[in-house]
Formats: sequence, structure tokens, C-alpha cells
Amino acid sequence: MGTKSHTAKPTAALALGLCTVASLIAAVIGNLGFTSPAMGEPAVLTKKQSDALNTYNNSRSQFEAILSQRRAQINSKQPLPNLPGQALYLARNSMMSAYKDLTDALPSKIGGPNKYGIPPAYFSADNEPLLDEYRRLFDVMQAPPVNAQKSDTPFKDVVDLGTAIARARGLDAVNAEAAGRISLGLFFAETNGNQNIGNARSNKYKGSLQTGIPEDQNGRKKWAVIKKSIAAFDPALNDRDDREEARVGNQDHRFNHWTAVRDGLMNAHADVFPQIPAIVKTLPDPIDQMKLFELIQIIPSPTRSALGSRNLTGYRISDPQIMAYLRNNSVFTFGQADRAKTSATFREILDAMWLFNEKFERALSKFDEIKAQSKG
Repeated sequence: MGTKSHTAKPTAALALGLCTVASLIAAVIGNLGFTSPAMGEPAVLTKKQSDALNTYNNSRSQFEAILSQRRAQINSKQPLPNLPGQALYLARNSMMSAYKDLTDALPSKIGGPNKYGIPPAYFSADNEPLLDEYRRLFDVMQAPPVNAQKSDTPFKDVVDLGTAIARARGLDAVNAEAAGRISLGLFFAETNGNQNIGNARSNKYKGSLQTGIPEDQNGRKKWAVIKKSIAAFDPALNDRDDREEARVGNQDHRFNHWTAVRDGLMNAHADVFPQIPAIVKTLPDPIDQMKLFELIQIIPSPTRSALGSRNLTGYRISDPQIMAYLRNNSVFTFGQADRAKTSATFREILDAMWLFNEKFERALSKFDEIKAQSKG
């Protein structure tokens, strides 16, 4: 699969009315008050500190403005621009980058934890309402098409498919279970756990595992090769697959949740599943394992090279284009110090993927629920 230049989009709840958005923005502006003495600013700021503060305030205002603009367009049913999420994404990144530069210049600005689990040096909890609205807007902009074929068991489907594919690739029960857990993490990373979505930042990647048409077709071909072996040890799953194939027919397989997940896993990840025992040994943290497989989505070739090396975590990336792909996916994106990095080891990359942590934690929680239900 080609290297992706998009990032997973969070989604959330129903649209707010225009008056609600206006109230939200006004409340946030009132709460942020970085010019207030109560925030513990020094009496006199250096030029560097003052510049950082002004840059942050401007970037936050710009983020608020694009949020308000998109909400007004959606509520009034105006046509949206091509890739309507891109401006929001860049404005969010600009605000977080400016905040990191501000806290580097004024460490006293680092506040308490936020509900998104973002390191406080990169994000003020006072900005949570803005990120809430950001998620709600993406929910609207990335809504599934009307002909999408949803599943009533979307999370279990992902786990079942990942586990079955891993078994077909020769893994034992324990490691096949790890493959199912990792697959669920990928679903959350790519879609925030929402099936059949579009993509407000890309016209190429769609569906429950955010694949392009070539990737989906490649996954279908690979699935056909192992389908008989899966039927032999899991006839019920094979029957479900037959039903979903008949259901989707000649429509886009990316908008049938089952076939989208199946083809996405087969295209990009099934060939790596046999390495899960070694991966688990090297990366015992389940979230690190999920991050590594997400890197197969973002930078597939370097990740495969790292896996083939004798030192996975120490394998260093220095190609400027690969570093740019990482930045476009919210890794080494925020603040001048991060953006100045010209190379990184895979351990450093995994640690820098903190924006994925909250999604992977929810995936782990959902996986534990599914596992408990299957035993009950």
C-alpha cells in the first residue's frame, strides 16, 4: 500500500445550532484569558515570550474562526469546499504548535490534564470545547453515504476478522488474539471506531479501514487465497463472509463494514501478522503494538524495513519525505522543537504518537468487553 498522507479523524455527536456555537466560542474565549495576571505570567515578558503569546492567541482565534465558519456552512446547508476538514486540521495543528512554543518559552503556562490525554505542554484543558466542536464537525463531514452497509456488531467483526486472518497465517490462539486486539486498535485509529465513514481530508481513502480503491482490491485478492483455509476452521465466519459478499454485490466494498475491514487487513497487515510473536516480545505494551501496526498504514515501507532489522526500536528514519509523512499524521507536528527533528528512531516515533493513545485505550477497553462477552 502506498504511504498515506492523511490522519485518522475523530468523530462525535450531533450538530450544534449556530447560536450554540457562538455561545461556545464566546465561552472559550472568555475562559482562555492568557493576558490575565491570574495565569501567573511574569510582570514583564521578554520579546520571545511576548511573540510566543501573540502567536498562540492568533492561532487560537483562527481555529475558532474556521470552526465557526464550517458550522455556519453546515447549518445553512451551504456547499462545502473540497476537503473541508483540511483547513480545520491545519488550524488545530497550528494552535497546538503555538501552544507548545508558548509553554517552551513560558513553562508556567503548562496546566493540568485534559480529557483527551494530550500532554499538557501541547494543549490547554481550557481548549477542550474547541476540540469537542472539531470532532462534531468531522462527524458531520465524514458521515457514511446513504448506501453504506453497516454492521450491528462492528467491533466484534474487526476482532473476529483479525483473529481468523492471523490463524490462517499460522499463529497460535494467544498470538491470534493479539492480532484481533491490534486490528481493533487500527479501526479506532483510522475512524475513531466509526464504521463506513468518508474522509474530510482525502478524496482517496474511505470506509471502515480508510483504504483507497487499489488497496481494497488487493485485499480482496489476498482474501480469496486464504478463504478456503478459514472456512475449514471457522465455517461460521466463512458463512458470514458469503452473506456480506452477496449483500455488497458490485457496490464499493469499502462501504460495507465487513468487507472494508477484511480487505484492509488483508492488504496491509496480514503479511505482518506472522511477526506478532516477535513484535509482542519486543513491544510488550499493547498500545505500542497498535502504534506499530498503525505505522504500516502511515509509512509502510520504512516500518517493514524496521521489522526486518535486528533492532526494531533503534531503527532510525532520516528520509525527509518520510519525516514529512509522519508530521502530516500528527507525529513530530507540534512546536518548533518537534518540527526541527530531521531523524528519529522507531522508539522515538512510537513515543511521539501520543495523539493516538486515547483511541487505543478505548480500543483496549472495547476488546476486553468483547472478550468477556465471549466467555460469558
